[in-house]
Amino acid sequence: MTGKDAFAALPVGKTVTVRKTVSESDVYLFAGLTGDLSPNHVDEEYMRKTKYGRRIAHGALIVGLMSQASTKIITDLPGTIVSYGYDRIRFPAPCFLGDTVTVTYEIVARDEAAMKTFARVTATSQRGDVVAAATHILKVVE
Repeated sequence: MTGKDAFAALPVGKTVTVRKTVSESDVYLFAGLTGDLSPNHVDEEYMRKTKYGRRIAHGALIVGLMSQASTKIITDLPGTIVSYGYDRIRFPAPCFLGDTVTVTYEIVARDEAAMKTFARVTATSQRGDVVAAATHILKVVE
């Protein structure tokens, strides 16, 4: 099997989902790893005085869940497939600690000549709020 076989296995409409409850330990491990110790994420008392009323998860942590979905969609495919990047990442609603986030990753377009796919990626809380959205590009290298 070749990279062309991998590209053929990524048609428009192919979709995967991943789900995770964002825990306090996820947020603290991410904060420690990145150095992003903003009170938005680690100071409950500070956040109680804001319009959110409690701590929120890092947006980049939710992008990590998007990355998990992109990995899931290429699992078992031949060749080398890499992330070419995310476009228009948005965080329209907060993701609170304890929220269960479902990421839906759907291929919506393909560039045959460049061997790239374009996916609509949406992260939704258990309340139905979109907590993150982006376009993700996968590139089949070989």
